[in-house]
Amino acid sequence: MPTLLVKAKPNARLSSLTRQDDGTWLAQLKSAPVDGKANAELIGLVARHFGCAKSSVSIRTGAGSKLKRVEIPD
Repeated sequence: MPTLLVKAKPNARLSSLTRQDDGTWLAQLKSAPVDGKANAELIGLVARHFGCAKSSVSIRTGAGSKLKRVEIPD
């Protein structure tokens, strides 16, 4: 399973997922980082972007930090 390095920016005006020049991803999330809401939004955003089910996307490391490793299906 491929792993993405994602930098999360909560409390953004719009939700978006963009690839950066260095190969990492920038996720701008509307949700606040409270009670896992931003992580849930991130999983939904990644699943929608890559066309896979939310249940197949998981945050491997960094659930409590801005820099996260997110695993997606092949």
